[in-house]
Amino acid sequence: MTKSNSPFTVIRNLRQLTTPVTNGKPYLRGREMRNIETVDNAAIVINSDTIEWIGRDTDVPDQYTDDANIIDGNGLVALPGFVDMHTHMVFGATREEEFAMRCSGATYQEIAAKGGGINNTVRTTREADKSRLRKQTMRFLDKMIRHGTTTVEIKSGYGLSEKDEVKMLDVINMVKEDHLINIVSTFLGAHAIPPEYKEHREEYVDLVCKKMIPYVAKKNLTGFCDVFCENGFFTLEESRRILQTGIEHRLAPKIHADELSPLGGSELAIEVNAISADHLEHISDKAIEMFAKSDVIAGMLPGVSFYLGHDYAPARKLIDAGAIVALATDFNPGSCVSYSVPLMMTMACTQMKMTPEETLTAATINAAAALNMSRIVGSIEEGKQADIVFLQMPNYMYLPYHFGENHVAAVMKSGTWLEYR
Repeated sequence: MTKSNSPFTVIRNLRQLTTPVTNGKPYLRGREMRNIETVDNAAIVINSDTIEWIGRDTDVPDQYTDDANIIDGNGLVALPGFVDMHTHMVFGATREEEFAMRCSGATYQEIAAKGGGINNTVRTTREADKSRLRKQTMRFLDKMIRHGTTTVEIKSGYGLSEKDEVKMLDVINMVKEDHLINIVSTFLGAHAIPPEYKEHREEYVDLVCKKMIPYVAKKNLTGFCDVFCENGFFTLEESRRILQTGIEHRLAPKIHADELSPLGGSELAIEVNAISADHLEHISDKAIEMFAKSDVIAGMLPGVSFYLGHDYAPARKLIDAGAIVALATDFNPGSCVSYSVPLMMTMACTQMKMTPEETLTAATINAAAALNMSRIVGSIEEGKQADIVFLQMPNYMYLPYHFGENHVAAVMKSGTWLEYR
């Protein structure tokens, strides 16, 4: 790299640059998700933290090369920084013992009867102080950015008490200040009914609606409200009440929908105009058509289906119908312990019949739209934040093709160059 006082940094000698083509749209839907631009022998001009120019290396205007900071791209492939739009990254402890039990044939009910499952994570998260939760989350974020993720959503939902849900949101906002990754927080007090309210679920729903939501909104701890709408968790009516309460307090609605059964969470997402509905493994054909006519983003979480051996969401049907599809890891201690977006892209291709182009769009611009951030991240376009991942591979199609290896050589986050190898 050549050093100068110029405001411009020019990354030259890139094998390829590939990005979704948005034409000013906040997301791409249906077959538009295949609309990507590929520039061979590319260059990128960065002005401070913003993308100034992209094109072929031979076409870089002289105004940018005169006295500029020049970085040799070393024949790498440049893609937009990945956006992980659904994670549960703040938690007290991992649950590998339960994984071993499940591999030995134990059912979810048997594991739960021994104190496992989500109640295990609730217990350890309640026991952990902010400092420990922060340190662990920072380590996870360090690993995520090395896998190319530059924007991530983190949910609460393992506290399930007013004090501990606020503690989780405080931790998320602490790491938001401390880490280079863009972080978006989501309130998920309605993740499950906590053990102490097992026989008094109405009281817990009241607590979420009358105390938790008003407090986190007043303190500006988050801009989103989520709910796990599923049999054994929150009913359709309870979910509607929680999301409507969030809307009344200016928290945009999100929903975990139709993961284990066709309960109707997808239709509720349309009804409340949620920004996204995630999982959708058991979405109905009627709801797929509704998504195709709406702006609600369908969040695909293939890592959960892989990890638990469940059905995959019908991504192909959703895209062919014209829906907006996004992709995320759902990184959490119980059902998907992976923070690799490229691995999710491979699963989306092989198990959900998405094309490499569609997975790239789903993991970048559409995922950004699910966080209301697509105006600044999610594609390599002039005027957007310089969030770019550089990979050692021959072309963009190689990323989902060659799984199990981290191809990331370097990441540029908001114009800051992070080189790994």
